[in-house]
Amino acid sequence: MKGFLKYLGVIILLLGVACLVVYKYAFSDNYLLITGILLEAAGIFAYIFINKKLS
Repeated sequence: MKGFLKYLGVIILLLGVACLVVYKYAFSDNYLLITGILLEAAGIFAYIFINKKLS
């Protein structure tokens, strides 16, 4: 479980990038931009805090 938890922040970052790619090439809705930036911020914070806690 620690192995998966270690990469949770990166997975959240990739979901944010996927939202931004969908916005760019498929749909031009503002909720995708908002969701993408929120996922990016959450992924960065999750990566930092989880890796601090596990180390």
